[in-house]
Amino acid sequence: MRLVIVGAGFAGMYAALSAARLRDIEGVSPEELEIALVSPEPTLVIRPRLYEPSPETLTAPLQNVFDAVDVAYVQGSVEAVDTKAGTVEVVNAEGERKTLQYHRLVLATGSRLFRPNISGLAEYAFSIDNVDDAIALDRHLHELAKMPASAARDTIVVAGAGFTGIEAATEMPSRLRTLFDKTANPRVIIIDRSSAVAPDMGEGARPIIEDALRRLGVETRLNAGVSSLDKSGVTLSTGEHIETMTVIWAAGMRANPVTTKIPGERDKFDRLLVDGCLRVPSVPGVFATGDAARAACDDCGNYALMSCQHATRMGAFAGNNAAAELLGVPPRQYHQKAYVTCLDLGDAGALFTRGWDREVEMVGEKAKATKQEINTVWIYPPKPERAAALASADPERVTDL
Repeated sequence: MRLVIVGAGFAGMYAALSAARLRDIEGVSPEELEIALVSPEPTLVIRPRLYEPSPETLTAPLQNVFDAVDVAYVQGSVEAVDTKAGTVEVVNAEGERKTLQYHRLVLATGSRLFRPNISGLAEYAFSIDNVDDAIALDRHLHELAKMPASAARDTIVVAGAGFTGIEAATEMPSRLRTLFDKTANPRVIIIDRSSAVAPDMGEGARPIIEDALRRLGVETRLNAGVSSLDKSGVTLSTGEHIETMTVIWAAGMRANPVTTKIPGERDKFDRLLVDGCLRVPSVPGVFATGDAARAACDDCGNYALMSCQHATRMGAFAGNNAAAELLGVPPRQYHQKAYVTCLDLGDAGALFTRGWDREVEMVGEKAKATKQEINTVWIYPPKPERAAALASADPERVTDL
């Protein structure tokens, strides 16, 4: 039997570890149940940190972890899925193709930044969606530092006032002060179509975020969208033109297009709708997890978000349940009632909230210390030691906050 997991992000990593854990508990050998993970590289990208400097350092190796728990790594990308035949077509970096048979499939393909058809967006905007994009932005900022001061050089525009946009914007003043001459006066502006920053963070958290933006000198342009970009800067839907050499696009996500290869119902973000065990109901043998799935967290109408916090736990349940079906043991109902957010606010500290109503629990330096622990310890892979790696993937304990 073979269980194939597509994707080596947080959901994919924990799906593999959790499946291996159940296989170990049931006393089944790797030869009897092969667990294969497909991804372009055996590497976990620490995506929640890509707003930071030195993004080239923000990855973690997974091959030694996979070896420790007998998970087979398959290098490549999945370009086709035949759910009737139970196969995936994998293409590696050299363009070589091979077909991989599966008995159960877990889609943990993550998400991508949504880039609408806006004039100049593809040519002139930067992002922190993946390592390559974040490195390109970092190099661009270093190149700006070599140029003479000007309004265009010293202005950074961030399109999107959600979680990612706020972290990118609030980190930018300190990054620019480090790179630019001490006499420089950098300007950071957030643009969003909403009437308030952090529209999903709630009334309790928003004043703290707004105060942090004021303290950092970050400007906002609300009720405004991006109409076009060109070499001279960005033009807003209000008609305002902002002279800038740096626009960071952080406005919305969509599930990886691999989800469209599965004949299942999807939501507006292209996430596959799944049942309580993270199965795609219309396709036998296929599970979806992490940013590829729209899953209910509880019985109160809350659904998993496109976040590392949800992806890790969803991955553990999906991997466990896919293996459980093959091993003839009962699956576990996915549930994730605990929900926290920890928003980095640059030199203004951080903001920690708990619950779906975003009740503020910590602010300032105390929250910043928690954010740094999350970013540098909690979200990294377990040690490549068999017992520790398998224990880390107990579905009931993963991201149990």
